[in-house]
Amino acid sequence: MSKHDRWSRLLELLAGEGRIDVDDAATALEVSPATIRRDLDELAGQQMLVRTRGGAVAHGVSYELPLRYKSARHASEKQRIATAVADMIADGDVVGLNGGTTTTEVARALGLRAGGSHGGRGRRDAPEASAPLFTVVTNALNIAGELAVRPQVKIVVTGGVARPQTYELVGPLAMGVLNEVVLDVAVLGVDGVDPELGLMTHQEDEAGISRLFAERARRVIVVTDASKMGRRAFARICGLDRVDVLVTDSALPSGTAARLTEAGVKVHAV
Repeated sequence: MSKHDRWSRLLELLAGEGRIDVDDAATALEVSPATIRRDLDELAGQQMLVRTRGGAVAHGVSYELPLRYKSARHASEKQRIATAVADMIADGDVVGLNGGTTTTEVARALGLRAGGSHGGRGRRDAPEASAPLFTVVTNALNIAGELAVRPQVKIVVTGGVARPQTYELVGPLAMGVLNEVVLDVAVLGVDGVDPELGLMTHQEDEAGISRLFAERARRVIVVTDASKMGRRAFARICGLDRVDVLVTDSALPSGTAARLTEAGVKVHAV
């Protein structure tokens, strides 16, 4: 197991439990306690955790796993979700994307489509050949970077203050840009979906931006792997009444799917 993989696994354990014991982590990762101690020391040096006697604890109860360590989690599920969502986007659509690992995969799928085939739902308003295949509005710096090299994708990036954990731009500058645009579809990544409370994320400033994405869109697609279904997070984005489609993986429990369908959400499991 590489150092990056060990660190990702340790941070997953920390996100789930709030603390790590050296011996338990060594057993779980099948490495020596000395290796775990070195890893924890290095992660503490990066302010990713707080070292304690015999282990480590998260910085706070609302611990958030940074994007660069989340990318390998449920990777195949997220890629399947992204491929399905890309097929739901019509040529010529204006697409809003918030930050996150699943929306990043959606951006990649759209980028591949723009760079090659035009096998989506067909051009919605038949723009001229020189027009971009898509317009993507995003507050995520990494998504903008992924798509900036695609000449057939027009990129609109909000202003704002960058959050290093998620690469998202937040604050009044981001809201100012979103208030001036109209979206055909918003594709939202979330940290939790609850049948009663709706969509949630860890940070209130990101929740406000995602809420505005939903308000400015004709259609809202939520993308999330099944591990986040039924999970709650600190900040509420919006209710399920704002969601048209939820795309997730096949591990979604049938009972949860039924409750979402009753709430008026079309569930697409891949």
